[in-house]
Amino acid sequence: MPSFTPIIETLPSTVPFVGPEALERRTGASIAARIGANESVFGPSPRAIAAMQAAASESWMYGDPENHDLKRAIARSLGVHPGNIACGGGIDGLLGLVVRLFISPGDVVATSLGAYPTFNFHVAAAGGRLVTTPYVNDREDPESLLRLARLEGAKLLYFANPDNPMGTVWPAADVERLIAAVPDDCMLLLDEAYIEFAPDGTAPRFDTARKNLLRFRTFSKAHGMAGIRVGYVIGEASMIAAFDKIRNHFGISRISQAGAIAAVEDQDWVAHVRGQVVKARARIGEIAQGHGLQPLQSATNFVTVDCGRDGAFARSIVDGLLTHGVFIRMPGVAPLNRCIRISCGTDREMDHLSRAMQQVFSNSR
Repeated sequence: MPSFTPIIETLPSTVPFVGPEALERRTGASIAARIGANESVFGPSPRAIAAMQAAASESWMYGDPENHDLKRAIARSLGVHPGNIACGGGIDGLLGLVVRLFISPGDVVATSLGAYPTFNFHVAAAGGRLVTTPYVNDREDPESLLRLARLEGAKLLYFANPDNPMGTVWPAADVERLIAAVPDDCMLLLDEAYIEFAPDGTAPRFDTARKNLLRFRTFSKAHGMAGIRVGYVIGEASMIAAFDKIRNHFGISRISQAGAIAAVEDQDWVAHVRGQVVKARARIGEIAQGHGLQPLQSATNFVTVDCGRDGAFARSIVDGLLTHGVFIRMPGVAPLNRCIRISCGTDREMDHLSRAMQQVFSNSR
């Protein structure tokens, strides 16, 4: 057989996220509360659903390879030019493209220890050298990241605001200081997947003249469309044009484009989802505190809960809830793994979580 590249030979064949479907196959358990992947169980806008249904009969055609109408709709909503936007297969796919654009074997990439792991997989596949700095007070720390990037000569610096897995956030003024201080030869990747759930004053103004800043957003969270795989990146025009060199030009289907355009134009639905998320975050906090656990303040559609001990204890809660049909996740790196992470759900799912937590803690006692 042909040989793999030397880089690929060293990497394991693994899926970074074990999905609820895989857990059901593995355990035989039926999941009643799917509140672990930070999907929006409140679903897409009815207008987006209608648009996708209408486009289904046209699915014999490829989607527009330029994503022309979608980019125009996004640009109007943000107040930027369509030439400052590239679309791709969710933020995950776009991060993979960025790594391909900038990282050769041995190039340095800086991130936080325990931050979103899919980005790290892309870096490993390119042969990049990943360097990390710990969270500080359960937040990614801009100053620590900046020092690390300067010390190591990083070509890419990844920073999420709000962040996953802790759900914590920095105000725009702090993010703008980070943006201004990043070396010119380092590209700052600002992941804003959860920005619609964050407090006012979290998102910096758009500066599409800055060549070392790329900002990533998605339809997977507030828009409730994780299954259609559409994300977008905002940046300086020449940086955005570079994505055309390597992106999958037919990667966003006709149905997905239609749904995303309708979703952008239905901001009332996003406001409705935000209201449901605020309600669910409060309920998760009440459930957690009822069992002696401490919820962290969240700026996302999930709540990270400090279990007060270690990773083994947190894992026992995750596994225990699964036996009662509740799918949640936990951070993978100490000391963050003392926590569990619970996505916001409907009243029915929150009720199921409450009953399951009662059973898990009763059994442990």
